[in-house]
Amino acid sequence: MEEIDVEKITKELKIEVGIASGAANIFIQKAINTTLKKLNSKTIITENDLKRTLAKELKKYNGDLAYVYENRDTII
Repeated sequence: MEEIDVEKITKELKIEVGIASGAANIFIQKAINTTLKKLNSKTIITENDLKRTLAKELKKYNGDLAYVYENRDTII
């Protein structure tokens, strides 16, 4: 099974954020940590599972970022 690259996800999210860096770091880490805890019990995690769960957590902090992340690689 492929490891989840938390650093890569964090870096990608920071690039997409249009808000203060300090605040972004805090809520991105909280969203990622909560996502990993939720997915920890699953034996197999698909990319869609990760994307959907992380977007749901990001919505709690920044709806625009969650929307952009959730719709990445699609035409909006």
